[in-house]
Order: sequence, then C-alpha cells, then structure tokens
Amino acid sequence: MDLTAIDALIENESRNAIAAWLLTGFVVVVAGGSLLVGDLLWAGFAVCVGALAVLPALAFRTRRVTLPWEVLALASAPLLVRTFGSGEVSEFATYISVAAIALLVAVELQVFTPVKMTSGFAVVFVVIATMATAGAWAVVRWIADLYLATGFLESEEALMWEFVASTAAGLVAGVVFELYFRRRSRAIERRVEGEAL
Repeated sequence: MDLTAIDALIENESRNAIAAWLLTGFVVVVAGGSLLVGDLLWAGFAVCVGALAVLPALAFRTRRVTLPWEVLALASAPLLVRTFGSGEVSEFATYISVAAIALLVAVELQVFTPVKMTSGFAVVFVVIATMATAGAWAVVRWIADLYLATGFLESEEALMWEFVASTAAGLVAGVVFELYFRRRSRAIERRVEGEAL
C-alpha cells in the first residue's frame, strides 16, 4: 500500500504524540470549562476538535497514532486565544480553525474509509467545507434570532462580510495545507529513500 501525503498526516512518532495529547488535553479542559460557564457554542467547538483528535488513537487502538500536532494547534487556535488572550476571537481566525477541522475530517476520511483523495482535492474540500460551515452557521443563527430573539445576526451586510472572511480563510488555509502536503511528501520520500539504501 502506497503512503500518500494525506495518509502520512497520521503520525506514529513519540514527540508528535506527546504534543498532540497535550493539545487534546487542553481542548478537553476548555470544553469542560465552557460547559460549566454555559458557553455552549465554544464547548461544542472544543468537543468537535477533541473528538477528531482522539479518533486515530481509538481506531488504531494505540495512543501513539495521532494527527500532526501542527494541525491540531491550528484547529484549537481560537480556544487558545479565548483562554490565554483577550477572549475575543476574530471571525477570520475562527474560520481558519474551521478549515483545519475540515482538513482533519479529510485526513480521517482518507485513512479510515474507502474514500481516497489527492492532496489537491483535499485542499478544495477544505475550502468548500469552510464556506459551507459559514453558511450553515449563518442559518443556525438566523433560526435562533427568529425563534429565540437572540440578536446573533447584526445585519445582512455583516453576514456577507462573514462569508467573505470564511472564503478568504478557506483559501488561505488551502494554500497553507497544500504547502504542508508538499513538505510532508518530500520528507516521506527522503525517509523512504534513506531506508532503501
């Protein structure tokens, strides 16, 4: 079985596993803390990141198999900012995180299901999933405004700018992930060549 760049994102290295589990532990603590203070939105976000983070270890039944800590750090960036920063997270940073979550989903689809995709398609998937998430989130907020009078939606113009931000974040994340895939592919090729010698 050939090891593609996407498959290689599932790591089996001790250092990566330690960093990934530290980030996962942080995400779990944030999820619990958010639940305690009644911040269900961020609790749900943290639970999604945490669930995706532990899936490889559960699937392979070993705690050494984890996603790359860099991608987990990107996905949990808004949680880090909310915990250690000013508490405010920009829409752009949130959508970058959503793009990282979309990448986690793409990697796990590639590795754990019959679905196989090239790194280029995975990048397109990340961009479209980020835009779709922004749209779904807008619908959820609209329904909450309509039935619960929450006031989540400020104006139609603000909503359109959110869509622009989510598209830009998806494109930026797509380019970053494509560069990441290329770097990982070169590292894997060098490792395979070194083992062949």
